[in-house]
Amino acid sequence: MPHEVPLDTGARNRPPLRAAFNSRTLSTGVVAALFGCTGPAVIVMNAAEAGRLSNAQTVAWLFGIYVLGGLISLFFALRYRLPISGAYTIPGAAILAASLQMIPFNEAVGAFIASGLLVLALGFSGLIGRLASWLPVPIVMAMIAGALFRFATGAVDSVVADPWVAGIAALAFFLTGRLLRSVPPVLVAGVVGLAMALWFGELQTAQVSLELVMLAFTTPAFSWQAFFAISVPLTALVIGAENAQAIGVLMAEGYRPPVNAMTIASGIGGLLAGLCGGHNANIAGPMTAICSSEQAGEDPRLRYGASVVNGVLFILFGLFAGFAVPFILALPKALIMVIAGLAMIGVLLGAFQQAFRKNGPCQVGAFVALTVAMSKFSLLGISSPFWALLLGVATSALLGELGAARRQETQA
Repeated sequence: MPHEVPLDTGARNRPPLRAAFNSRTLSTGVVAALFGCTGPAVIVMNAAEAGRLSNAQTVAWLFGIYVLGGLISLFFALRYRLPISGAYTIPGAAILAASLQMIPFNEAVGAFIASGLLVLALGFSGLIGRLASWLPVPIVMAMIAGALFRFATGAVDSVVADPWVAGIAALAFFLTGRLLRSVPPVLVAGVVGLAMALWFGELQTAQVSLELVMLAFTTPAFSWQAFFAISVPLTALVIGAENAQAIGVLMAEGYRPPVNAMTIASGIGGLLAGLCGGHNANIAGPMTAICSSEQAGEDPRLRYGASVVNGVLFILFGLFAGFAVPFILALPKALIMVIAGLAMIGVLLGAFQQAFRKNGPCQVGAFVALTVAMSKFSLLGISSPFWALLLGVATSALLGELGAARRQETQA
């Protein structure tokens, strides 16, 4: 069974803040930041290019989502002492590449702000918290396993594509875990992979058009077309994908996440990011998964240090986005993917064990949730994690598994 971490352990029971910053939390926070500042940043820049944004508008977009995402990380890590990380919805940035070709950017900015207000209203209503407490744990864990399994397969693909960099980094990870238990395996894998990339000349200056320029903010305009094309899908992604993943991951690690506070923070982040010209800044599922994993240390009370490191690096990246992007993108993609996949091993193992434990409830519903979350299924602009939860619960209800799950909870 996972450890139980109270939401507020009380000042007397908390380790001192400085204890949260050790080699494991530092290395894990850096891994989470590298993951968030590479591929996802490219997706945002592609969307900006599709919308024909100026360099100054693009930098303002990056500034808003990374600085606010970092502040969300710092708030939850320092206020709740939980490894909750903020960033933005990556699928949301992807769908904007198509939307911005048809919708003027000032109307898109208005839609960003409207999405933040919708998420904020859901947070204050308390509906998300009640829903999270009602969902069967096996189905939530199966959704998490399915949604994050792409990191594991991505690591394998990276080793196949670049065995001398990604493969040797993976080998260093497992050897460190076997021979040097006091050293974070993720840190060693990153250092070894970087050394191999240097040796083979795979660190190339990225050809990115952004320069260090002043921010250019866009005056919002509001239209129903932009609301339905952008606001509604973004709100669904923030609630049904990012927040749902983060909540499930934290539950898998034994934490009791402040669900309503997480939703409210995602709404405020979305509102403020929209004022900067960026889409929702919110709780981040993948980064929370990395920072809350066992790679951040054996003591779950200290893992929030990884989110602090992640948050600080995100803020710095947002402040110097126009200057930092070319250097971050110089890292081999294979190295970033294999490190992220290795960091997810503990999270995935825990999720599978809780979803499919022997004689556990909702087994068929959990299997449906797993397969849907692993697929590329989307409907109404909403990605697979949301539908995985919905279809998993519907299957368990149809088969009578929900009643058995409630009886087990009552007996426990």
